[in-house]
Parts: sequence; structure tokens; C-alpha cells
Amino acid sequence: HGWRDFMSEQIRVVWATPEIDNVLAYIARVSNPDNQSNKNIKGLLTHMMEEGHVSPFQMANVTLEFNTPRDIARQALRHPSLKPQEFSQRYQTVDKLGEFVIREFRLQDESNRQSSIEVEADNPLALEWQERQRKVLALVKENYEWCLANGGAKEVARVILPEGNTPSRLYFNGTIRDWIFYLKSRLHLSTQKEHRVLAQQVLAELRLVAPVTMEAFFPLENNQNKDS
Repeated sequence: HGWRDFMSEQIRVVWATPEIDNVLAYIARVSNPDNQSNKNIKGLLTHMMEEGHVSPFQMANVTLEFNTPRDIARQALRHPSLKPQEFSQRYQTVDKLGEFVIREFRLQDESNRQSSIEVEADNPLALEWQERQRKVLALVKENYEWCLANGGAKEVARVILPEGNTPSRLYFNGTIRDWIFYLKSRLHLSTQKEHRVLAQQVLAELRLVAPVTMEAFFPLENNQNKDS
């Protein structure tokens, strides 16, 4: 049987507006034509962040590939400004995306119903939870394949797939402004841990294509945006 750890999931840039930082600065100086080509852009973009002048950040786009279990994908789909395209389980069998995902065990935070408490990987409860997931997934896999082998439609077979263990792939397109607001939400400690991990990977990828802008909004020395 095949399964993998959640931390192996990845985000990658599919497409981005060329020279995003320079494009944003050039457009932001629309009312100052004589200075539009000024290459000193860090101070400008930082000032825009500090003053909340975010409209120019709508002028550049990035498309990212998300590889994540379907329960976390559902959370990402709640950001309506990001335009999605998702892998179809009606068109293709789920094995095309690789193995099922084994999820970690965490304790319920009794003071915050939307939070959880991490335990050590070798905690007996954590090990037991992994084994129970493997048993469930072995049974799911057997019956999913039985349905397909007996002529069942993919849309019928998929009904037994557990969302938290089943991988999905999505493409999200958004403006830099959209991604900034996504990150401000999903990097926050109130977000489920798995989605924070994903958001940290999103930020790392966006730093590759818009380093000055990302540093203005999410400075590297800010511990909130470092890996947990």
C-alpha cells in the first residue's frame, strides 16, 4: 500500500507576470511620468504597504500549483478572488496524483475549539492514529478499485474516498494583491496547521517572482512567517 506524509506536499509557480516588482512600481508612479522608470523601488513598495495603497498590486498576476489533500483544498477554495482549476476525480482516477496522505495526530485545544496541540511523532497516540489511517486506506483502496474493475463510473467510485487523505491538485490564479490577502489570512496562527504549512510554501514561491513586494509585506525577520 502507498501513503506519504503531509509535509511532502508542494507549491510551485506555474506562471507569473515578468519583473513583477518593477511593473508594480512603474504602474504605481502613473501620476509621476518623469519618474516612472526610476529603478529605486524598494522604498516605494514599502511605503505603499505602510500606507495601505494596495490597488497597484492588482496589476500583476501569479498562477500557483497546489498539491494538497482535498480538505485543505476546500479551505483554499474559500478565497473567492483566487481563480481555481482542480483535478477532476470524475475524469481521472486518484492514483494519477500519487499515494494517499497520512495525517498527523494532534490534541484538541480545550481553550480554543479551532486550535490543536502538537504531540511528538513517537507519541503512542500518534503512532496508533497513523496505523488506523493505514487500515482505513487499505480498505478504501480495495473497494475503490473493486468499483472501477466492475465497470463503476469514476464519479461513483470516488464517493468513498476520505477527503483528508486523498491528494488533489489545483491551479490558482490571482493578482499580487489577492495573494497578499491570502497570505495575511493563512499565515495567521488561527489557521489550521496544514494550511499554514501550505501558505509558508506559497510565500517562499512568491519571493522568487516578487522578492521586493513580499519582503515589504512579509519581512524575513518576522518570526510569524517562518516555518513552525
